[in-house]
Amino acid sequence: MPAPAIRIIQGTDAPYPAATVSVVIDVIRAFTVAQIAFLRGVREIYLVNTVEEAHAFRKLHPDYLLAGEVDGLPIAGFDLDNSPQRFSTADIHGKTLIQKTSNGVKGTLLALAADNVLVTGFSNARNTAQYARALTAGKSGATINIVATHPSDDDDLACAEYIRDIVLVENKVSASDIARRILAARSAVKFYGPGKPAALDARDPEHCARETPCNFVMQVDKSVSPPRVLGHTLA
Repeated sequence: MPAPAIRIIQGTDAPYPAATVSVVIDVIRAFTVAQIAFLRGVREIYLVNTVEEAHAFRKLHPDYLLAGEVDGLPIAGFDLDNSPQRFSTADIHGKTLIQKTSNGVKGTLLALAADNVLVTGFSNARNTAQYARALTAGKSGATINIVATHPSDDDDLACAEYIRDIVLVENKVSASDIARRILAARSAVKFYGPGKPAALDARDPEHCARETPCNFVMQVDKSVSPPRVLGHTLA
């Protein structure tokens, strides 16, 4: 059976090429947060590019919760920020979120030309990679874009290489090595290094650098506007 052609793309400068599957990665922290949100009972997560769009959509749906960050920091007027630690204790069961983040959400909205769009952090990368492999199995000319949305840091790129390794069943990359790369990335160090902003929780990188068992992947529903992420239960 032919393996899918895989492209690893880094950054969010332009729309990504069409593909059978696009896997969009934001390890620190958007899609680590999204997995935690689904584990805690969130129903769906709508993705928007700007703070203004988030507020406008919330006016139409006052019971939805606003979540996200700008430059990594909480957004005034939002109900939740982008902290995995804080999400792990938030009362969000049965809620719908509107999410705006600097890299992950932006990258996902650039990936909609793909037939299937999945989002993940490292925490759910294995499930996501295996599902992407299943979506392309037996398809001639199948392609997978693996998008590391951070334009320059190593956390998303490390996760992208891990996903490629799993899809291709190469067994060259270990989860422990990826976890070390994530914790050494500049995006992680700013959470516990000198001059750390008070709003950043130093416990967040540990959430982002560990695999969290679950029975779902996070798949984008492109049939609605704005697009939404749903938890797709695995067989």
